[in-house]
Amino acid sequence: MNVAEVAEDVVRERLRTEDPEFQKLEQEHRRLDKELMNFETHVYLSPEEEVERRRLQKLKLAAKDKMTDMIRRRRTGNA
Repeated sequence: MNVAEVAEDVVRERLRTEDPEFQKLEQEHRRLDKELMNFETHVYLSPEEEVERRRLQKLKLAAKDKMTDMIRRRRTGNA
């Protein structure tokens, strides 16, 4: 692990304990990940299931992007 990764881990841990919005985003990200794993058990997805899978993927990515942005802002002092 390099210095930047260590600093990011420190910021992430601080946000986990201090920021309710970050905690909510992290919980949402985990929930969406679990829902997406359910689709992995299907050999074939119906068109409706495929639409839902893509919707969940987008929501999961949006949550991750928001968490990454929060980490970046905190690291640069723009929180």
